[in-house]
Amino acid sequence: MSGKGKAVESGGGLVEAVVSLGRMLGLEAREQFKVGRRLWGAERHIDVVLRNPRNGKTLGVECKYQSVGGTAEEKVPTTIQDIGAWPIDGIVVFAGEGFTENMKSFLVSTGKAVELNDLEPWLRLYFGLDLTQPRGTRDAE
Repeated sequence: MSGKGKAVESGGGLVEAVVSLGRMLGLEAREQFKVGRRLWGAERHIDVVLRNPRNGKTLGVECKYQSVGGTAEEKVPTTIQDIGAWPIDGIVVFAGEGFTENMKSFLVSTGKAVELNDLEPWLRLYFGLDLTQPRGTRDAE
């Protein structure tokens, strides 16, 4: 899952990749977790919620995929702001060839976004998991 496997080809595939990586690291993973409502009344859902069963530490993950250039990448900064309204910590995980290098740099500079290829070491640090494990291997129970 260190980015050397099969490439993600859709938003749903990105969610599956995050869930799979979380579980491989020994984390619990839930998809489309309802977390209240937005200002205009629409339900707010977090794409993936990861939880470390050993200590209860929790992280929300919004997944953003863009295969071709366009305006969709311009919506990601708003998503980063929206994370501030969550009752838990959160990040944006992004993937796809459609993100410009400038947008990738901006996203990473916020400290609230990480590219899929860099997610495993980020999660290991955040959840306090074994940093000596080779990438792509499960932590001991």
